[in-house]
Amino acid sequence: MKISWLGHAAFLLETTSGTKIITDPYQTGSYSGAVKYDPINIKPNIVTVSHQHFDHNYIDKMRGANIVDKEGVYKILDVEIEGILSYHDNKKGAERGKNIIFIIKADNLKVVHFGDLGTTDLNYEKLKDIDVAFLPVGGTFTIDASYATAILEKINPRITIPMHFKTKKLLFDIDPVDIFLKDKDFDERTTIEVNISNINSFKKIVLLQHLR
Repeated sequence: MKISWLGHAAFLLETTSGTKIITDPYQTGSYSGAVKYDPINIKPNIVTVSHQHFDHNYIDKMRGANIVDKEGVYKILDVEIEGILSYHDNKKGAERGKNIIFIIKADNLKVVHFGDLGTTDLNYEKLKDIDVAFLPVGGTFTIDASYATAILEKINPRITIPMHFKTKKLLFDIDPVDIFLKDKDFDERTTIEVNISNINSFKKIVLLQHLR
C-alpha cells in the first residue's frame, strides 16, 4: 500500500490493485482562508469523512466515489472499512459533535484514521494490532501531543503518522508537530510503501511531507 499525506487530515491510500482511498478531504480556502493546502485534484474510488466540517468533508469534486461517512462495516472493491463512533471533544460530543474513526483493511494491513479525535475514551478492543495509525496531534480542536502519546502507548501501532497540526499552509491556532515529536525517534519521508513484509523496517513514527 502506498500512503501519501495530502495535507491536514487528508491522506491518499493506494492499494496494490489500484484502488484509491482519500480520507477527510479538505476544502481549500475554507475557514476564511485558513486552509491553504492546494486542491486535491485526485479521483478516488473511496472517500472517508470523519465528520461534517469543511476541512474534512469536501467531496464536491469527487463525484462517483463511494462515500463512507457513517458507523458500520462496508466492503468496497478490495477494501473493508469499519466506522466506529468517537467524539470531537471530551464531553461525548456536547461541544463539537461526533467523530468517526475508520478502520481500513486492505493489502493485509489494518490502517486506522482517527479523524478529529477529541477524547481518549475509546473502544480500545477495536484498536488492536494496528499496522498504520493516522493520529491528530495539534490540540485545541483535537487531542494534543500528550493525549496522542498516551493513546499510542495503549494501542502500540506499528507505524504512526501524525496529522492535523499547524503548518505554513494551515493557519489554525493549533500546535505544530514538533511538540509531539519531541524526544521521539522518527523518520521523515515524502511517501511510504508498506506491506506485511517490510513494515517493521520503518521507525515507529513517520512524519510525511504534505503533497499539497
